[in-house]
Amino acid sequence: MLFMQGKKETHALPSKEYSNLISSFFPYFLPYTSGLSNVCNNASLTITRMNTRQHPAIRQRLRRFTVLLAMLLFPVILNYFSPYLVIDAASHGTVNGSLILFALMFLSSLFLGRLWCAWGCPGAGLQEMLFKVNGKPARNKRLDWIKWVIWIPWISLIAIMAFRAGGYRNIDFFYMTENGLSVTAPLNYIIYYTVVGTFVTLSLWLGRRAGCHAICWMSPFMILGRSLRNLFSWPSLRLEAAPTQCSSCHHCTRHCPMSLPVEKMVSQNAMEHRECILCGNCIDGCASKAIRYSFRSGGKSLDASHL
Repeated sequence: MLFMQGKKETHALPSKEYSNLISSFFPYFLPYTSGLSNVCNNASLTITRMNTRQHPAIRQRLRRFTVLLAMLLFPVILNYFSPYLVIDAASHGTVNGSLILFALMFLSSLFLGRLWCAWGCPGAGLQEMLFKVNGKPARNKRLDWIKWVIWIPWISLIAIMAFRAGGYRNIDFFYMTENGLSVTAPLNYIIYYTVVGTFVTLSLWLGRRAGCHAICWMSPFMILGRSLRNLFSWPSLRLEAAPTQCSSCHHCTRHCPMSLPVEKMVSQNAMEHRECILCGNCIDGCASKAIRYSFRSGGKSLDASHL
């Protein structure tokens, strides 16, 4: 300890200096200094983890801000993600805003995976606000398949309507959207609060971002795009792990917004998962720096029994 005049200052010595100090003055402590060094190292690692958790990375703050902003704008942009308007527009041979955005989600997922789900989705902002109310993980594996039971008939209906209309003949990004605003009439409010209420109910009942797992009609576009990328293995944004650096602190698994077994993925060096949204929460929360972003080909998926 060092003491300054008029003010007391404390400086923690590195663990090796502690060991050398004891070894110099107390030779008979020599056999125990390596153990003391380990204790100091563990304490230092614990403090580092605490600081990481108490002061979230700027990246995560920015991410949470963007999805919160998207949630606040949801009454304005609802029609551009509408699963109904895309059907109605198809029946008139019109490519509307939501079909364009769904196509862009698919195309972006070929190189960026489900990054949209982490950084731009209004439903993400809504559900992550509820983590403080119900932060339990949504780990019922059957949840992930419900959205496919919804998506396959829905996408088939769009195709049938477009075929019956003689194909797509025109483009109207603002189809049935007055002045670019989505919620402008009493019926619009009913639709809006039905969507919001459904996502809130699922999150409060089943856990973190349960709506993403169970009913999201947008995620299958990105899951299919990511699967295509994995099939051909071209370079794209993904996670990489260094299993030997993992300290098995469980922090990544406990705090994954999508309730994924991240620690198991790291230990198996298999960071591909169809429900991973590449939010980076595991990267920014890892004191051991065992996970990082990468933009390259490759990437092994976690064994199917754990998906």
